[in-house]
Amino acid sequence: QVSGGDDEIQQLQKALLDYLDENTEIDASLVFSRKFYVAQWFRDTTMETEKAIKSQKDEDSSEGTHHAKDVETTGQIMHRAESRKKFLRSIIKTTPSQFSTLKMNSDTVDYEDACLIVRYLASMRPFAQSFDIYLTQ
Repeated sequence: QVSGGDDEIQQLQKALLDYLDENTEIDASLVFSRKFYVAQWFRDTTMETEKAIKSQKDEDSSEGTHHAKDVETTGQIMHRAESRKKFLRSIIKTTPSQFSTLKMNSDTVDYEDACLIVRYLASMRPFAQSFDIYLTQ
């Protein structure tokens, strides 16, 4: 169970990374998986920020006016992106053995929960969200 809010995805990411860290002794490929997820999430954050800022600039140029609300929204986007990047950088800097001290709670995530988390996080990616469009085309 995850509490609501903007950091819901971060909590799920942390739980998944925690699961991967706990099981690296069983399967060495999980070390690669952990690094891949961190890199992919960092890239996604950067891409989402660039798209959001570009779409706001396009809206500003089409309207011909600049609203304070848009500036605030850009600031919020940048703040959220920086907090996500800061979280991911802290994960990168920690070794897998140190990561176990960053656990979100004492409950561990089992295999089924990890699969569910992966499916949920994958559904948030742009390709999964636009899959119906690809099928229609």
